[in-house]
Amino acid sequence: MSALVLIVGLALALGILTLLTKVKSTTLMAAVILAAGLVVLLSFALASVRFVGAGEIGIVKKNALGPKLTDGRIVATGGEMGIQAEVLPPGWHLWYWPVIYDIEKRPLIEIRQDQVGLIEARDGEPLARGQLFAPEVAEDEFKRMIDNAEHFLTSGGRKGPQSNVLKPGKYRINTELFNWEPVSATDVPNASVAVLKANFGDPPSVEREVPGGGEPVMLADEGQRGVRVQPLPPGKYPINTKAFDVTIISTKETIVRFTKARGNGGAPDQVIEEEREITVRTSDGFTFPVDVRIEYRIEESNAPIVVAKLRNEEGLRSKLNSTVRAIFRNNAESVKALDYVNQRSLQESQSLQMLRDEMSQVGVLITGVRIGDVGDEETLGELLKTQRDREIAVQEQITFQEQQKAAEQKKELTRTQQEAEEEMRLATATYAVQIAEQEQQRRIIQAKAEAEAITIEAQAQADAYKMIAQQIGSGNAALIELLKIVGERGIQITPRVMVNTGGSNGSEPRPGVTTGAALGGSPETVALIGTMLDAMVSRDEPAESDR
Repeated sequence: MSALVLIVGLALALGILTLLTKVKSTTLMAAVILAAGLVVLLSFALASVRFVGAGEIGIVKKNALGPKLTDGRIVATGGEMGIQAEVLPPGWHLWYWPVIYDIEKRPLIEIRQDQVGLIEARDGEPLARGQLFAPEVAEDEFKRMIDNAEHFLTSGGRKGPQSNVLKPGKYRINTELFNWEPVSATDVPNASVAVLKANFGDPPSVEREVPGGGEPVMLADEGQRGVRVQPLPPGKYPINTKAFDVTIISTKETIVRFTKARGNGGAPDQVIEEEREITVRTSDGFTFPVDVRIEYRIEESNAPIVVAKLRNEEGLRSKLNSTVRAIFRNNAESVKALDYVNQRSLQESQSLQMLRDEMSQVGVLITGVRIGDVGDEETLGELLKTQRDREIAVQEQITFQEQQKAAEQKKELTRTQQEAEEEMRLATATYAVQIAEQEQQRRIIQAKAEAEAITIEAQAQADAYKMIAQQIGSGNAALIELLKIVGERGIQITPRVMVNTGGSNGSEPRPGVTTGAALGGSPETVALIGTMLDAMVSRDEPAESDR
């Protein structure tokens, strides 16, 4: 297009100059020449105008009017002939004449989402000896170097693959200087970390201690070559997968089954892996399979240690497989088959500790060891049958002993119950004796009290009688007492029979003569009462000589 404008301008200028043969005036001739010159100048100016559309860049190549590039450079930064570092942005640009400059339009570089752009520079300072990638630079500085090729070439940009990458977006890149390749961004899934191994930089100089006490490991800090000490948590990252080897390490609890049976199972946050069963040989010559379940996990901080020592999860599985088999086989060599079967929990605890000690040296935490089926009918059938028979016999003996013990306990219980009943009867009899004794004491005390009361009453009556006798005489006192008795007891003293003069021969009494018979009414009674009264009077009255 620019060349066409120039040709048209020159043709138009020549056409104007042909007018010189037709004009005679010097002034008109000067005007024609001036017009032709202006057309030529205008055509040259218009020919230098270049337009770059939106979404494009202009790659400039200088063909003349400049020195040649030296030192193997392919991009010019000081006006040399060749590909120019500066690119033309969208819009109108002057002074890029045809023949001197070639302008090639190219689309902008676009990095889509979930992508990164890998960059390789075709020009720049050579890489340091032993380096495969240019060293990392700050993100802002790298963007400036990419957008401004002259800045890249004049500020120490390295020729070759770049460690930095282009993030999603659009870039005005001089594609004559930079080759680019879009690749997917690194996606670190949940419950995982990404361990980076840098393929550039100086080697690390400080050894890192392993938590399990294994050999120290060399881990790299930022800018150093080797396995980086800091893993990346779940997320998307713009990583140069050529400058870094990315190893994804799961931090989920993982279960490895060493068994013939195949099947899934476990919690959603667990990973189930299957390996063939382990075959062991005991000290008494029995060989049989053992189903084993190993549980382990990798802490985020230990993931770089695993990569540094085992490279990846495949290396981890190989290490775990060989270690588990060796430990279980070695443990079985020191026991007999029946002891191995009967001491499963002991085998589990021993194997767990040994596995922890071994795998912690490579950054792996063993959380559990479980032993499932031990042997089968083919390998341990006869031995297990013998064991079962022996166990049945032992259980029968234990049952008999328990029954015998129960019978003895029942016998002892019966005897104890009888003794308790005897003691209860004895206690009852003892209580009865004590009650009888208490009752006897009560009666004795009551009798004594009554006797004492009678004695006191008799003494009181005697004292009273004595006082009365002293006052009125003993005979009168006796008579009074007799009358009291007669009154208190209701004794009949009036005559109830007729007494005749015949006395006691049974003849009829005489009419009109009555005799009182006291206390009985018979002559004998009357005579007895009289005798008693006479005796009482004669006993109590003092002698005549005493008066």
